Amino acid sequence: MLAVAYLDTPIGCLEVKGSLLGIQSIQRIDKLPSSDSIASISVVNDCVMQLQAYFQGKLQVFDIALDWSGATDFYKSVWQQMLQIPYGRTTTYSEIAQKLNRPKAVRAVGMASKHNPIAIVVPCHRVIAKSGALQGYFYGLDVKAILLQLEQSKIPNSQGLLF
Repeated sequence: MLAVAYLDTPIGCLEVKGSLLGIQSIQRIDKLPSSDSIASISVVNDCVMQLQAYFQGKLQVFDIALDWSGATDFYKSVWQQMLQIPYGRTTTYSEIAQKLNRPKAVRAVGMASKHNPIAIVVPCHRVIAKSGALQGYFYGLDVKAILLQLEQSKIPNSQGLLF
């Protein structure tokens, strides 16, 4: 069984899909459907509430089951590393590759980031280039910058920390 819910956010409309195992995807869509939707699976409704709290600056760590069915073990390992990046901080693709003991897999880490189906909750927006530049976000660098700025603005004395 798959459930779907929608919400409007500062980065646009989001569609949240989940199964009994957990959230499968959070994707940006062009516009909200005309009817209100309440998902029939509680994990989807919980995710919507947590995303709302995140965008209000009231939530820093998501506590929600994730359903990565069908993903490769490598992608899952990259996404697990992304879950370890603290709120308001960043890391690099090469640092993730190092943590996975695959230092030459920087591009593969980038591909896993690009194919992350659970945007924001699995914070691929917190991964940047080794040079410190914002790089490669599925929804565009403007959205990546908005998400990082939202997080950094909620951390006392962060002074725009990137690492």
